[in-house]
Amino acid sequence: MNLAPQYLFLLLTTVYHIFASVKEKKQIPPPGRLIDLGGYRLHLYSQGEGNPTVVLDHSLGGIEGYFLIESLAKLTKVCIYDRAGYGWSDKSSRKRNSKVIVYELDELLTKANIKPPYILVGDSFGSYNVRLYAHVFPEKVKGIVLTDALHENAMLTMSLQIIALKTFFFSGFLISILGSLLGIIRFLGICGVFELIKPELKKFPKPIRDQVKKSFYGYRHWLTMAQEIWHIDDSAEQVKVANDFADLPIVSIKSKTFFKPSIFTYFLPLKAIDKLRNKIHQDLSQLSTNYTELQAKSSGHFVWLDQPEIITQAVKIILSK
Repeated sequence: MNLAPQYLFLLLTTVYHIFASVKEKKQIPPPGRLIDLGGYRLHLYSQGEGNPTVVLDHSLGGIEGYFLIESLAKLTKVCIYDRAGYGWSDKSSRKRNSKVIVYELDELLTKANIKPPYILVGDSFGSYNVRLYAHVFPEKVKGIVLTDALHENAMLTMSLQIIALKTFFFSGFLISILGSLLGIIRFLGICGVFELIKPELKKFPKPIRDQVKKSFYGYRHWLTMAQEIWHIDDSAEQVKVANDFADLPIVSIKSKTFFKPSIFTYFLPLKAIDKLRNKIHQDLSQLSTNYTELQAKSSGHFVWLDQPEIITQAVKIILSK
């Protein structure tokens, strides 16, 4: 019996993905340590020396710390970790909201003997987590860097247009779960589609790019993204308590626009998104009396890809205080 070309393609991508995944698991060890939190392990990777320690919490679905760690490690000790379900970390059965993530992070740092004080760097969704961490454990935090952060006031009062966009992304994550199981995401990664969509990836060494892309090849990555965006309003409600940091040093990085205009963003409501983002940054400026805003003038939301040097600059500002 002859298979139609599309079915043969799916069969080949699925079989290749299965064998490649097994091979990678056996032959490619994690660069850092796997710390047991009681039934599941989180991956923690450190570079550099010094005090305080920079602790980076990634964006939703991101593990961009691998792109940043070498430059930040020239300043002081840096720790990045894969939230449960991403990268080398195990999946967790616990809800994927900021409150759970904050207590996981503190348990991880404690068990790994990473001593405070910390400079917390929160990218996008990670900004919720680092703000809540600094509220729950204020004695452990020297300062915060927020990279094109979120703020709950605007996120919980989004227009129907933006809510529809959030629903679109959520559905895309669900579809990508199937795509990853069939090996399609791996095929797209091998063919360079990630770099086509985001050309800035090319400025990073290929081994690091491949390392980051491999997380996206697994279904757990997309499932965790869907879970985090499903609970994002819960996270917004939880972080409402973290709005008064007195004179704690906070450096917030604001990108020029959320999405850079391109053929991939042509049909998105770019003006409405940027209006929401401007309201977010107004609210962020009230977090501390020791607040500094840096402009990423050549960057979209993904500052860690477009202008990673600004994140290094922000950490330097906190270290100087």
